[in-house]
Amino acid sequence: MEVEDGAELCFPQLNTSCRKPTFMWSGVLFLHIVLYCFSVLTMALNLLIIISISHFRQLHTNTNTLLLSLAVSDFLVGLVLMPGEILRQKGCWFLGDLMCSLYKYASYIIVNTIVENMVLISIDRYVAICDPLHYPTRVTEQRVKLCVCLCWLGSVFYYSLFFKDELTEPGRYNSCYGQCVFVIDYIAGVVDMVLTFIAPVTVIIVLYMRVFVVAVSQARAMRSHITAVTLQRSVRTTMKSELKAARTIGVVVAVFLMCFCPYYRVSLAGVTTLNGSSAAFVLYLLYFNSCLNPLICALLYPWFRKTVKLIVTLQILQPGSREANVL
Repeated sequence: MEVEDGAELCFPQLNTSCRKPTFMWSGVLFLHIVLYCFSVLTMALNLLIIISISHFRQLHTNTNTLLLSLAVSDFLVGLVLMPGEILRQKGCWFLGDLMCSLYKYASYIIVNTIVENMVLISIDRYVAICDPLHYPTRVTEQRVKLCVCLCWLGSVFYYSLFFKDELTEPGRYNSCYGQCVFVIDYIAGVVDMVLTFIAPVTVIIVLYMRVFVVAVSQARAMRSHITAVTLQRSVRTTMKSELKAARTIGVVVAVFLMCFCPYYRVSLAGVTTLNGSSAAFVLYLLYFNSCLNPLICALLYPWFRKTVKLIVTLQILQPGSREANVL
């Protein structure tokens, strides 16, 4: 690459370097500050969920284990994906081709675990609402932990095959040094989308439609006076808790679909090279979902607000704080 002005290159000492993009630096600086703030906020909020569920024994439930796995995925979005995408959108990637390949590999793993965690959460709510009598035997602590481990290990293994060539030959798709682009074969991209998004989302929607129908019928049954008063009280307390959890998770799933669908719609339309402002917008919207999930928990889960207060005031450092009543 021959250029007259070496200052326009990302790496002036290399003739194969990419050119520096021309930006309105005042606007770009403001945008980057906002995005970095969202990154820090995403990490902080999800870290609060991770500490809350891990520390307090009352929160050691199967559903919360799945929420914990989701919070870890969302935390990594704020820690790795958001800062990495900001660096990538600057036009000059200074971390090298290997780090670029590893960043792309990590981004697909983390995003896929979010989708898979949503599937597991939907299955958990489906069994709890539609088959409550068998929930304790079908959804055990060991099975939930096994599913979470398979979720993470499966994503790592699957995308190690997907990115095998690029990890062994970093920068193979770069047109110049200092570039970090996402280039995916169209056929492979469509197959990956079906396996990692369309099929899981179909499962989520079908399960939640069933949960909604059953939840409505159970709510009507609880308002009826056919059941004996003593039995009605015991069932009502349990079902109210399950229905409230289902509504909360339903909001999380709805927000997830609103944030993820635009990105996959762009991909399905054939935009396989993620460059440009439109592609960046749908990608940031996808990442923004990781900041919204803990905010939803803060609004809809009273225990989260209680645990945040205990964490911020450092009361969790006191002896016996793990046994605190936060429900």
